[in-house]
Amino acid sequence: MRSGKEAGCSHQSLHHLVSLYALLKFQFLRCGKVAAKVACKVVDWNVLISCQQTSEFTEAWRKTGFCPHSENVGTKNKLGIFKINFADVENKYLVLVIAIMFRKEKVSLQCSLRCREQLHVSRASVDIHWDHFGFPYGTADVSCPLPPACQAPTHVAVTSAAIRNPGTFLEVQNQKALTVFPYNFTSCFSTMLIFTVQTVLQLVQTVEMLQLLGVNRIVIYKTNCSNETQRVLDYYTDKGLVEVVPWSLSKYLKVSRRAKPDQDPGDIHYFGQIPALNDCLYRFMYRSKYVALHDPDELILPQTVDSSITTKRHGADRCFNFENNWFPTEFTERPPPPNVLPALGHWHNVFGVNILTHLYREPVKPKPVFNNYKIIANPRSVFVVTVHGVLRSQENCAWVDRKTAHMYHTKARGQNGLKAQQLVYDGRLLSYSGRLTAAVNAVLNETRLLPE
Repeated sequence: MRSGKEAGCSHQSLHHLVSLYALLKFQFLRCGKVAAKVACKVVDWNVLISCQQTSEFTEAWRKTGFCPHSENVGTKNKLGIFKINFADVENKYLVLVIAIMFRKEKVSLQCSLRCREQLHVSRASVDIHWDHFGFPYGTADVSCPLPPACQAPTHVAVTSAAIRNPGTFLEVQNQKALTVFPYNFTSCFSTMLIFTVQTVLQLVQTVEMLQLLGVNRIVIYKTNCSNETQRVLDYYTDKGLVEVVPWSLSKYLKVSRRAKPDQDPGDIHYFGQIPALNDCLYRFMYRSKYVALHDPDELILPQTVDSSITTKRHGADRCFNFENNWFPTEFTERPPPPNVLPALGHWHNVFGVNILTHLYREPVKPKPVFNNYKIIANPRSVFVVTVHGVLRSQENCAWVDRKTAHMYHTKARGQNGLKAQQLVYDGRLLSYSGRLTAAVNAVLNETRLLPE
């Protein structure tokens, strides 16, 4: 799709009318027990991008649902659906569309539902997620009640109520709740959206560590990357381990590169991280037993066993919070005797952070100071997620004791006032170092990233 300006849209005035563009095309059905009833949810995503309301495009908008001169939007769709939920609320089914919307906009939306080749229309309601970090755009739930004559729609389209043409319909797929999944453990990388050559080594180390921990699928939301990083992604994709999702919100909105507007102003938080997280949750709802939502520079490590999660205490149908621990890359102190680092070969010639040389963490701050924790969840028990935690789920998430497992976040911390002697040694990574070093060497050799 062309930029907003080229397509007749103004990014400074994105709140008068709504146009829907397809970024991803897939649907799912999720079922869970709610109040002793079975609630099924079919989810699909909508990215709602508004165009400036001017006299030159008003007539074209009313007739077609397009901004003027915006026919070439990457697909031929007037409307693209991103994710759709099917829910049972007080014995009434509804379709729930998860969308990105301008938070101050009050817009009337309608849902066009196709059942047995007949079209049914219902009026939509909008609920914007409260966790938007103060940016103008946020993730929203658009609810479409199902008419009595259309309780099992096969296709759905969502448009502005002022548009008579329903737009493009997408098929509702995955309409059976599964109990056997192709993947046991999936990790979603939703925030490292721009991969540079400086991230190559840590990316390989993280992917290999995750495999040692039992992860058998990794999803990466990619805006762009260096040639070296693309070589690594292609390698893991060819192996069937990594699934790369092109994430192109920057074509439609001014995405911020930071977490807060005062750090980097924009339309939406951190490259659209929150919709990406929800996307991965629903994408793998019936493809993976568990889903971990974290960044490529984060690892959730068990402290006594190799598996990342245990369910004996809290049950399998839950989500789990893991306490964050910062390992600042500004410090490269050696481990205390008798611990030693493994021979790292030519890694010093490979760009990127070497996590095995950063074994000292910042002291854990006492509660109630906020902790940038991350989660592992049964995706069938969680409905809405955000950067740190869950906004809506069947049960509250269980905090995992740090003596059982916690998160290792290895990154530059900047000027935080800490000195080397204030850091705390944590050598848990060294217990994996032999297997990790061999695995990383193999990948670097096969991808020709190690010097001859």
